Amino acid sequence: MNVKKNLIGLGIALGVLYLVLSIPVTDTVRVNGAGKKSFAWNQDEAWRALETKFRQARSSGCPSVTAEIGQRLLEGNNQLAVMASKQFSPTEQFFDGVEANLFQLGPLMAACPERIKEYAQLTTSLRAAVKAQSIQWDVREQAVRDRLYRLLYGGRTALEEVMLQAPGKDMPAVVIGTDEPSQAPSLQRAGITFHSGDILVSRGGAPTSALIARGNDYPGNFSHIALLYIDEATRTPSLIEAHIERGVVISSLEEYIKDKKLRIMVLRVRTDHPLLIKDPLLPHRAAKMAFDEVKARHIPYDFEMDFREPSKKFCSEVASQPYNAMGITLWNIITTMSSPGLVNWLSDFGVRNFVTQAPADLEYDPQLIVVAEWRDREALWMAHVDDAIIDSLLEGADKGDRLTYSWYLLAPARLAKAYSMLLNRFGKVGPVPEGMDAGTALKSMTLDSKHQRLKQAVMAKADVFEKNNGYRPPYWELVKIAREARGAQQR
Repeated sequence: MNVKKNLIGLGIALGVLYLVLSIPVTDTVRVNGAGKKSFAWNQDEAWRALETKFRQARSSGCPSVTAEIGQRLLEGNNQLAVMASKQFSPTEQFFDGVEANLFQLGPLMAACPERIKEYAQLTTSLRAAVKAQSIQWDVREQAVRDRLYRLLYGGRTALEEVMLQAPGKDMPAVVIGTDEPSQAPSLQRAGITFHSGDILVSRGGAPTSALIARGNDYPGNFSHIALLYIDEATRTPSLIEAHIERGVVISSLEEYIKDKKLRIMVLRVRTDHPLLIKDPLLPHRAAKMAFDEVKARHIPYDFEMDFREPSKKFCSEVASQPYNAMGITLWNIITTMSSPGLVNWLSDFGVRNFVTQAPADLEYDPQLIVVAEWRDREALWMAHVDDAIIDSLLEGADKGDRLTYSWYLLAPARLAKAYSMLLNRFGKVGPVPEGMDAGTALKSMTLDSKHQRLKQAVMAKADVFEKNNGYRPPYWELVKIAREARGAQQR
């Protein structure tokens, strides 16, 4: 009889404990966006016109557009020559012509993939020329920010639309940019000379990576930063990077590559930077500083994205803080996040700073040279699909959609968090990352679930589009497909 009473009592106690652990904590933190307006192309008609031009070129065949391709390539090269000889204001109409020519050439090149390398060379050269022009611009001005975004992000997007319509063999995965000289220790991989102090900007494959990349007043392509350190004696490369699960860590080159990435860009501080002229090994010393700090202490991940607080770090801080200590401010173009849906969702993940340093904005800084960029064609396709899905989900967020979870999942999630905290004390990683609470972990799972369901629908509809049209849907069509799929799943 006593055993039965004890079991009943234990069951009641466990039930009460379960209910107590299921009580949600109301987040009373008030969050506000940057108070700015997100950039919008507002060129849907122009995108449809480009797609029509592509269809016509595919139908008529490459010989019919060879003359226009030659003319536009010549115009692009002439624009490069002009930029090399004259300094322009960012608001001059000259750059409107550069953008228009690049976009008009894209559908022709997509229809004639045997010439895609010429287009890649043009877009890469134009990027370098625009970045050289921007050295004299005030990157804090919105007009400058808009111009850099239109030309650099727009140029990459145009090239990638061409790549996705071309057979994989016609486009090398690695596109070489400018081999900026450096006196820092180096090594060679895949035809690229890497130097200590190089900054590797990449894009992960998780839905949260897509959210970080797109979650910006200027939606971008990158979600992660790593700083390369090369030991001057052994030439051993190490990547210093911040992971949500583990905080700031030192990874081998093999570990860095093994971690799923959909794209990688290598950036290097300009050799003619005044501080590098005085101290050519400054980038190496910055990387060594970051390396030594990780060796000296455990650095938790900074979910709040507060780049002014050094005890915790998110990925951008891994590069910005040591360079800043050497006198170089990498993020002269500060990231802003303003749309209410985006702010609400990011706050659900613990973000409290919506004027910060985002990976996607680093490439626009005039101090940095693009050394190389890696994009596998199929990985690139997955990146575009993920981006379109996140763009669609954020449209829903602006209309009030929130990341929620079932109340009964909170108790086991809190137990998992307690177990994780125990593991963290012994330097191990648990199911709930250090610095992340149980509710946030569940919201992350909700995003993964939403994304996965939409991805299945989008991929199926994209296959139908390709069968009906003979080509993969361009990005604007992908966003439309994702929008329709989200609407269907909500009904």
